[in-house]
Amino acid sequence: MLFGTADVDELATGAPTMERLDTEPLTLPGVWVLQTTFEMPIAARECLLPPGLHPTDPPLVSWLFFQCADGPLGPFTLAQLRVSCRSGLRPRGFLVESVVDSAEAGRALAAGWGFRHRLGQVRLARGYDAVTGTVQCNGRTLLEVALRDPDPLGAHDVQYTAGMHLARTPRGMRLVQVDPTFVVARAERGRPSLGAFDAAAWGDARVAPRHPVSASIALADVTLPKLRFLCRPDVWAFDGTESA
Repeated sequence: MLFGTADVDELATGAPTMERLDTEPLTLPGVWVLQTTFEMPIAARECLLPPGLHPTDPPLVSWLFFQCADGPLGPFTLAQLRVSCRSGLRPRGFLVESVVDSAEAGRALAAGWGFRHRLGQVRLARGYDAVTGTVQCNGRTLLEVALRDPDPLGAHDVQYTAGMHLARTPRGMRLVQVDPTFVVARAERGRPSLGAFDAAAWGDARVAPRHPVSASIALADVTLPKLRFLCRPDVWAFDGTESA
């Protein structure tokens, strides 16, 4: 079985701090959710993940955008960079970095669900022929990704894997399992394309998207969950999983 080989202490640099683990569920209404996925070279398989997670074959990288016009955290747009993995037998996405355009939302997401993040300009633009997600920081473009030629998709045909977020918790450094629920009202799929990507600015220059795999856009009510499980990042899930 394959295991991640990244150094946990290095990954922990800049990890958020969670003072509590009794987060209550929070529903974000009417969120536009864009997900695009790309294959990476086999060389990126183990080195991007901590030993507590298993790489996938082929290795995949995805961007997951949330555009929230209103709700308990106010308006914000969030862009997450995630690497595909498994925790035990379950498919997951390891959060490498995220960028959010609201300091208030960023603090709440970090404190309640361990979202590692930085502030920037995040935009999700929807058109009849494409949906484009862009991320900028200090006038520098970090990402431009798009879904092109959208076609209708059944509301139950789009799925998202739970996130594994490395955070400092009252129990020490842990992978926090974050598995939102999505009540999808409408969805479309299309062809993913990547116009710009600055891997080093996202936290790891070894992230190397190559072949496009899939892209979807959905309108959904997204509920951030009450935390159920934590995992030690240095041992596999069968030995290191704890109830929150």
